[in-house]
Amino acid sequence: MNVSSLLYMLAQRSTEIAPENAVMWIIIIVIVIILLVFLAMFGPMFGLWIQALAANAGVGIGQLIGMRLRKVNPQLIVRGRIQAVQSGLNVSTTELESHYLAGGRPINVVNALIAADRAGITLGWKLATAIDLAGRDILEAVQTSVNPKVIDCPNPAGGRYTIDAVAKDGIQLKAKARVTVRSNIDRLVGGATEETIIARVGEGIVTTIGSSGNYKEVLENPDRISKTVMSKGLDAGTAFTILSIDIADVDVGENVGAKLQADQAEADKRRFQAEAEKRRAMAMAQEQEMKARTQENRAAVVLAEAEIPKAMAEAFRSGHMGIMDYYRMKNINADTAMRESIGGTPAGKDPEAKA
Repeated sequence: MNVSSLLYMLAQRSTEIAPENAVMWIIIIVIVIILLVFLAMFGPMFGLWIQALAANAGVGIGQLIGMRLRKVNPQLIVRGRIQAVQSGLNVSTTELESHYLAGGRPINVVNALIAADRAGITLGWKLATAIDLAGRDILEAVQTSVNPKVIDCPNPAGGRYTIDAVAKDGIQLKAKARVTVRSNIDRLVGGATEETIIARVGEGIVTTIGSSGNYKEVLENPDRISKTVMSKGLDAGTAFTILSIDIADVDVGENVGAKLQADQAEADKRRFQAEAEKRRAMAMAQEQEMKARTQENRAAVVLAEAEIPKAMAEAFRSGHMGIMDYYRMKNINADTAMRESIGGTPAGKDPEAKA
């Protein structure tokens, strides 16, 4: 029989009774309705109250009703309270409820406190809730403090599988490292994450390989990288304590030095070729310029020779030159032409000019 049927029967019953008793029946009906609504809203609270009572958790029915009114999950709070009491931890329902209202995860915090207590790690409620509200997984942090975890460096999820560095002799080395860390609970709030550890270890590996004289030194003693990186205190300011850095693998890559030298030689060759081409172009330009000057000088000589007959005519007219002088000059020219023909140079040609 449901609630609507019960109310219908009570209403039918009230029409059959005397008018003087109708008020009493109305009151009874109202009380029944209130009780039914109360049971519908807060009925599940009684089961939680009995559960808390059986576990000696000390959660009253009034507290459960108050949680429901404050829109707090009573089942979550009661569960956390029972776990804390059964583990011997003093965590009140008020603390659990306030952490829930702040957006935290009370069950996760209680589980972390229980794990820390069993492992002998000092962890208070205030610090645990602060870590949880900061977005860190406090339970995972406690578990990592007990059971250290291994971080791959570099992280394969980032798309890189090796850390590449070049030794002084120009040989590239590809290294993989595995970093064993333990959570430092005191530095979880405000401490750097795993990404910082990976970046610092990668930087240390690159520095160590780069400072090596040749790649054989690294291949012979890979633990040299671990010792050098560990001595740098890379876990400062992070939420972890580095326990060890192990070099998982070291492979030989390219001869970067030779490749760079070849590229530099090719660049120098192109530069020298450009400079030689420039000088050749300048020499050709200068040669053409000298040829032009030679032609200009020859033209000047021709012009000067053209002035000789004019000068001789003027000398005849002015009386500065006689007929005998003219014949002597002709004889000299004839002798000169004869000598040039004997010497193999045609008359009127420049002996230094090309045939």
